[in-house]
Amino acid sequence: MLQHIRIKNLALLEEVTLEFESGFTSVTGETGAGKSVLLGALGLLSGARTDKGMIRQGQDLLEVEAALYFADAEVIDGLLESVGLPVCEDGVLLLQRSVHRKKIPRIQVNGSMATLAQLQVLGESWIDFHGPGEPQKLFQEKRQLEMLDTYAGNTKALITFAEEYANWRSALREIEALETGDRLDADELEFVRQQIKKIDAVDVSEESIEELERDYTRMSSAQELVGLASACSEGLIGEQSINDQLGAVLLRLEELVELDEGSQPLLERARSLQLELQDLGEEVGQLAGDFDFDQEAIEAATERMSLWQELRRKYGGSVEAVLSKREELAQKIAIQGDLDGVLTQKRKAAAALEAELRKQAAKLTIGRKQAAKTLAQKAADLLQALGFKKARLEIKLIADTKLHEHGDSHCQFLFAPNAGQDLQPLNKIASSGETARVMLALKTVLAEADATPLLVFDEVDANVGGEVGRAVGAELARLAKKHQVLCVTHLPQVASLAHNHYVVTKSQDENSTAVTIAPLGDSREARLEELARMLGDRKSASARAHAEELLG
Repeated sequence: MLQHIRIKNLALLEEVTLEFESGFTSVTGETGAGKSVLLGALGLLSGARTDKGMIRQGQDLLEVEAALYFADAEVIDGLLESVGLPVCEDGVLLLQRSVHRKKIPRIQVNGSMATLAQLQVLGESWIDFHGPGEPQKLFQEKRQLEMLDTYAGNTKALITFAEEYANWRSALREIEALETGDRLDADELEFVRQQIKKIDAVDVSEESIEELERDYTRMSSAQELVGLASACSEGLIGEQSINDQLGAVLLRLEELVELDEGSQPLLERARSLQLELQDLGEEVGQLAGDFDFDQEAIEAATERMSLWQELRRKYGGSVEAVLSKREELAQKIAIQGDLDGVLTQKRKAAAALEAELRKQAAKLTIGRKQAAKTLAQKAADLLQALGFKKARLEIKLIADTKLHEHGDSHCQFLFAPNAGQDLQPLNKIASSGETARVMLALKTVLAEADATPLLVFDEVDANVGGEVGRAVGAELARLAKKHQVLCVTHLPQVASLAHNHYVVTKSQDENSTAVTIAPLGDSREARLEELARMLGDRKSASARAHAEELLG
């Protein structure tokens, strides 16, 4: 659950720190007061894209940070590990995001730098937004199928199915390419064989190419290397070398020892130094001989290097790319030698993939049929509480003639808001208010199968009021038994049922505009005043009496 959020310089908001409780939280305020600021902050923390226009005017830095607590952090920790981020400490997930006018944006998760893509992956696991545009998604059959699959528990099975479906389609495209492609003639086959021969001549492997490049570099600089090694050897042990100078020093040290026996150790060290100098000079001299390569070896390495450079230019620049090309060329020859046999094998493999896919699709469809009845019935029961006394909702499953990435069936949500009306697709019969209530009913039922801890509703009660508004509030309160629910609302009937209540206010003077967000806490008087304002007049006795009745 969301425990804490700090927002600084977002839109008209200067800075606020809010502490949240579990259950149902309502956010209210005058129209245009800036209630969307809190939703905007949550959106930023869940991976929504942003721009510098969101930064408060006159400021350079926008900051949003939050702490979320998970009683069981196993799932979120697994997700964090999968995207390479630190796991939660004591079940607490720390999120921070900042946007600067002149610097690059910064995202941190549990104190570690993160990407927007990583933040989006995490956002899908802890928050679910239901905004004013959400009901319109019900008109899309793809979205309807997603909702049904969520309730049916098909999500993981669909991921596996989609991967295997992609493999099957790839196999079919490969078969089609072989069937429609031209056979290689003798010259083309010979060309392919020559390319393979060239690759084999280079002996392409990571180790051999590394050795080739090292030897080629040494051979290319052989003359220079020989000259340097010879010069070094001559300087160490040749005529007028360091060794000669050291010999003169040794004579002086011997005279020194005759006069002072205590200097004997110094003489011994100098003699050891002369021996080491002699060995070093000889080894460097031998190195000059090692660099004196045989002309045939130089020509062979040069030829092999030229061939390797040609292959790199043609096939991708790396050992892996060249070897991959060799495999492709070899496969071409093999296929041309027995095209009919290869096609038979590939068709057989594709048929086996299709058979397995149809089995999986059949299981998905069975799950959808069972879930469709239950989901429709539960949603219809809720719709009665939301003001549809005689409404009917049906989820019709339709078989597809061909496999697609979601299986072999799709669905259609049919709705009749009143008695005596035929069931029709939602987009042909439902008004905006009706669609909003159908979405709320479905979301309420789906939440039973949804593990997302925080559900955010932005004016989900739009286009309803009166007793229906009260019913909407009751359903949100019921959702809050299993989820943390945050709802931006204009309806006092909804706000009165919240366990926690925040008020957004906007103040202006001649030079500036500011938004503040404050909790009403346990103050009954403050809640009564806000509900009375929402009912029309905070000073009205009748509005206050109605607010008292709503609070109960």
